[in-house]
This record gives sequence, structure tokens and C-alpha cells, in this order.
Amino acid sequence: MTVVFERTKALTDKQFHYCPGCTHGVIHRIVGEVLEELGVVGKSVGVAPVGCSVLAYDYFNCDMHQAAHGRAPAVATGIKRVLPDNVVFTYQGDGDLASIGTAEIVHAAHRSEKFTTIFVNNAIYGMTGGQMAPTTLIGQKTTTAPLGRDAVTTGKPLKVSEMMATIDGAVFVERVSVHNVPHIRKAKKAIKKAFEIQLEGKGFGIVEVLSTCPTNWGIPPTDSLKWLEENMIPYYPLGNFRKPEEGK
Repeated sequence: MTVVFERTKALTDKQFHYCPGCTHGVIHRIVGEVLEELGVVGKSVGVAPVGCSVLAYDYFNCDMHQAAHGRAPAVATGIKRVLPDNVVFTYQGDGDLASIGTAEIVHAAHRSEKFTTIFVNNAIYGMTGGQMAPTTLIGQKTTTAPLGRDAVTTGKPLKVSEMMATIDGAVFVERVSVHNVPHIRKAKKAIKKAFEIQLEGKGFGIVEVLSTCPTNWGIPPTDSLKWLEENMIPYYPLGNFRKPEEGK
């Protein structure tokens, strides 16, 4: 019998705990596929955040390290400097990276630490009950902004990729989405490129992935994919913001 699909060996057999319609599982899968295709599963070290993906160490079939809230880039820096031949990555949500961990990610990029960051942006705090995040859209309702986010009192949503692209040490910066199959394929391509840049020793790379949170958005899973496309992408445009110059 011809095998047309099999689970990537970079993921364990443990069932995901994520809510129905959450796209963390999709992102886990494509990260795992990339690690397997590059042949680096056995020498990879991931750093799990605080947030919905806090249990990532149960799912990735490689060495994993738990970091305090927002501190994954600092932990990854230490691991990569001690084990420079290993492939090191952080997997972080918007509350973890874009709020309490903003300084950590900015300075890791400024130093051009040679690890890869997968940044999952679902525009809300997921694990802790749906509070407003730095990435929450204007008018979007959350448990701490029941009338919708107001730019006058809370500022506009933070565009992490655009900010990171201003830092010279950020060698690769790209924003992708996983709301449909064509974009999942593009997301995988970007994530693979980010890891290849690490393997080539070129410096820091980050891929921002627009994701869904049906539970805290308060809409059905299928509607959440459409909501992402119609509301998040116009504010968070997809594309590459920074990549290594040819020959360097």
C-alpha cells in the first residue's frame, strides 16, 4: 500500500489539548515537518512559553525547556551559546512575546542571537481567559475590554513583524497565516527558511503566524478562519519584511 500521509516523527503521539478550531495544532505540525525534513530533530531544542502552548514540551519529539513568562528568548540565548551546534527555537504567543517578553525578543534580535522564533498571534490572551493583548484589534471585544479595544486609552495593536524588521540583527522576519491550505503551505515555507538561516549561522529569525482563538473570540471554528482573513490580515499584512542579502 502506498503511504500518502503519515505523522511527522518530530511530534509525539500525545493528543493535543487545544480547543476545537485552534490552529496551534496546525502550526505544531508544520514546525515538526520542517525539523524532520531538515534532519535536525535529534539535535533540536525548543523553548516553551507561558500560554496556551505551555505544554509544547509534551508534543514536540525533541529536547524542550520551559521558560518563565516572556523569557523564552533569554533561555534560548543561553542554550544556543552553550550548544552552538544545536538547532534552537522558541515557540511563543502574543501575550508571552509581545507583552511581558517584548524586551527579551527585541534585545535577542538586536544581538542577532542565532536561534529561531515562531510567534503565534491570535490577537488575545488565550489560556488565562481572553483578556486584551497588545495585538488585540481596535473594536475587538475581550474580557478586559467588553466594549471593544479603544485606541485612545490603550493605543493601537502592536505590529511585531514591522517593529522587528527595524532591527539590524533580525536577519529574517516574515508574517504568515494558517487560515487555509494555500497559506499553510506558505507558512511552512517561511518557517523552513527561518530554520535554514539558523543552520547557515546567519543570525536571528522570526516568523509571525496569524492564528485563531474561537473560544475566546466567541465564534465557531469555521467562522474564526473567515474572521482572521477579513479582520486580522488587513491590519497585519502578510509577507516578508526582512531577509538576508544575496551572497551573505
